[in-house]
Amino acid sequence: MYRDTLSLLGPALPVVSFLGRLPTAMCQLGSLLLVAETSGSLATAGLAGGALAAGQTVGGPVIGRLTDRHGQRGIVLAASLANAVAVTALVLAALGHAPTGWLMALGGLAGATVPQVGPLARTRSVALARRSGADDRTVGTVLSFEGTLDEVSFVLGPAFVGLAAALAHPAAALLLAALLLVVFGTAFALHPTARATLPAPTASTRTGAAERTRLPGSAYALRGTMVLQGAMFGASQAGITALTEKLGAPAQAGLVYAAMGVMSAAVGLSMAAVPARIGLTTRWRAATAALVVLSVPLLFVGSLGALYAVVVVLGAAYAPHLITVFGLTERTVPAARLAESMAFLTSGVVAGQALALAVSGRLAEGHGAPAAFAVAVGAAAACALLSWTIRATVPRPVRELRPAGAERSG
Repeated sequence: MYRDTLSLLGPALPVVSFLGRLPTAMCQLGSLLLVAETSGSLATAGLAGGALAAGQTVGGPVIGRLTDRHGQRGIVLAASLANAVAVTALVLAALGHAPTGWLMALGGLAGATVPQVGPLARTRSVALARRSGADDRTVGTVLSFEGTLDEVSFVLGPAFVGLAAALAHPAAALLLAALLLVVFGTAFALHPTARATLPAPTASTRTGAAERTRLPGSAYALRGTMVLQGAMFGASQAGITALTEKLGAPAQAGLVYAAMGVMSAAVGLSMAAVPARIGLTTRWRAATAALVVLSVPLLFVGSLGALYAVVVVLGAAYAPHLITVFGLTERTVPAARLAESMAFLTSGVVAGQALALAVSGRLAEGHGAPAAFAVAVGAAAACALLSWTIRATVPRPVRELRPAGAERSG
């Protein structure tokens, strides 16, 4: 199945989109480390990092909506260049010991201009699959592939930042991110496949206008479950950090989190083998049940070996949940709002992670790692509740994104 996916996307697009989304995975941790080192204040670093997350949460859906209306090429190109400038400005301000307000403002700008390569690559890949006449199973394989690229980027991104900080300075990691944005963000924007997501001509009709603005209620529930998934990430990160510090091995925190990401990516690739007869709603419910069952052991972990084992096994539930939610969104939202909806999902993860990290970090300081892990378990239970109470509805049997000027058949 993945051979067909690579044939559909071509050899260059996956490489370009992967390297184009890598800066997003680098900037959150990179900004925290940079501001912490240059200001000497973890509180200031947290404010700058929080502003970056807030900017991305607000700006992501806006960029998605603009690409739905005007196509990806110009919007992604402008956002990539603006993001590179904003990240560079943040580096220079931090090195120049700028006031906290300026660091927060530049962090917010850096977040708001993230070009959303990950969500838009999903939208573009799905459009290419639908235009080629692919069935839902092939589209699912495409989404599994894109999900794996995301997982790998969010493992390698922080690893590159940590390596750069150890060998040189956190500023080097952010400047590398800016360079990647200029080169590969631009390449993603200008790749010929950007034409696949141009808005359909019927968007000017009354039917098209209604289609643009109307979303089923389940779409908002799917966004909510991604916020909860982000909360699991943030709470797990806080708990892992607190426990490794208590065990006298704080350097292991990043490795534990990376191990979880590797497992998640591996399971994500295997999702293409799930039989088509197992529907997306069933997969969603199974994935959220697994999140609950596999997260509960976190409450009882007391050694480094046990932490690795529990976290790695938990990682096996993350990718199926993420990929299934993206798949349900692709099926349920109007094609004219697909990029916006994909960006909302990604922004939801960012928002949930930032909020949970702040809350569970404080809980971990006062009550230990189990308190942070309890937040993760609670978020998992809320995900399961949503999956069993919300029924995703498909608004029409056939979904397409066609280039401008094409006729819509059927």
